[in-house]
Amino acid sequence: MTAATTAAATPVVAKRVGPGATVQQTLTLAWRSLVQIKHNPWELLDLSIQPIMFLLLFTYVFGGAISGSTGDYLQFALPGLLVQNALFYTLSTAIGLNTDITKGVFDRLRSLPIARTAPLAGRVIADTFKQVWAFALLVGFGMVLGFRVQTSAVGLLGALALLVVVALAMSWMSVLIGLKASNPEKVQMMSFSLMMPLTFTSSALVPSNTFPGWLQAWSDVNPVTHLANAIRGLMIGGEVADPALVSLLWSAGFVVVFAPLAIRAFRSRV
Repeated sequence: MTAATTAAATPVVAKRVGPGATVQQTLTLAWRSLVQIKHNPWELLDLSIQPIMFLLLFTYVFGGAISGSTGDYLQFALPGLLVQNALFYTLSTAIGLNTDITKGVFDRLRSLPIARTAPLAGRVIADTFKQVWAFALLVGFGMVLGFRVQTSAVGLLGALALLVVVALAMSWMSVLIGLKASNPEKVQMMSFSLMMPLTFTSSALVPSNTFPGWLQAWSDVNPVTHLANAIRGLMIGGEVADPALVSLLWSAGFVVVFAPLAIRAFRSRV
């Protein structure tokens, strides 16, 4: 066999991965992240126990003091707890990415002929499916305690869709933290330092009209407040259009600002 024949028989490796292959590789790596739960069931327990713990804690410890009865507070607080849990769970995306990078998993993936963004997008998509599980679990357990959806099944599904969209958008901020931090402990510290003030200075868990004037002014522009109000309106009634629109605008802003920064940090690190 001549050299020319050998060269002709050698397949040409594409320099860039096509859109179809990128989607397939992203879904494959998303499935990898989901399958890991089978080998690490503590991840699912953590995803399940923490929301229930917060629900019980806020309902039965603070509910009577805030709303006069635990039942009334449960109706008010469950939509806010759904928002809080969804945003807090974006931290697991950052921690998972940082762990994969520090343990060399991404070095092995980089040696494969796959799209550079597939591992990043795969992790985000897998964690979005986990968000759906946490939403269903929290709503189901809330109904056992006495919570009732006062709108319709369409409203409930709309609340889930809006929550997933906003959490997916805000996860880019967590992704950037996960890529910039040197270890998972720093990821957790930095992420909580951002998420705690956002959630607890909003109307997610208490009416914002009880805040001091300066804090109420911040709460009125806090993206968590708008999201909590939209979810509350979709599940138990009230204004939906304006807070939902503001939530989507905030989501677009998070994507525009943090997604390019995260992708640039990902490419420079791996």
